Amino acid sequence: MFRPKLPDIPTLPTTAVTPQQTQAPASSASHPVAPYVGVGVGAGAAVVVVAIVLTALLAAVAVSAVSVVVAAVVLRSLLSSAHKR
Repeated sequence: MFRPKLPDIPTLPTTAVTPQQTQAPASSASHPVAPYVGVGVGAGAAVVVVAIVLTALLAAVAVSAVSVVVAAVVLRSLLSSAHKR
């Protein structure tokens, strides 16, 4: 009484369709791809590590430059006030 009535499932045509191949299958005698994938992953990891190291070096140079500028400004201020006295 409270069960929903499901619609009838339409029947599909029984004609067989043969799929056509567009590419030739890879031969099993070819070289395996797994070593090249490992090299690619290793190369990608090396690029990431080099990028991180270069970014850290750039940040260190920037911080050093800022500290040199601050020290120069402080010394200039001290020397100019000493000459005025």
